[in-house]
Amino acid sequence: MDTKTLIADTKARFSHNAAKAYLKDKYQSKLIAANQGGLWVANLETITSLSTFGDDEMILIDSFNNPVKVNRKELREKLELTYSTVMAEWHSEWMELEKKR
Repeated sequence: MDTKTLIADTKARFSHNAAKAYLKDKYQSKLIAANQGGLWVANLETITSLSTFGDDEMILIDSFNNPVKVNRKELREKLELTYSTVMAEWHSEWMELEKKR
């Protein structure tokens, strides 16, 4: 291999990794949702916690470390919708990035 090929391959890898990092930052910020007086991250841990708790209301710690009393079902539905929408968009953009690789 010549030097020009090695440099081109390195630049392509760097560019790809930078694009992956950009997508992660872009979509992780979209997973944040305000609801019921708190700021929540729509992630699997929170959604699972909301799904497994039995009572209609529960107290959760939000993103600002404040205890917030929430309607469990309403918050779960909001976070599930946010999660599925954002992850579908992220996956779509990820697949486009992988095609360009």
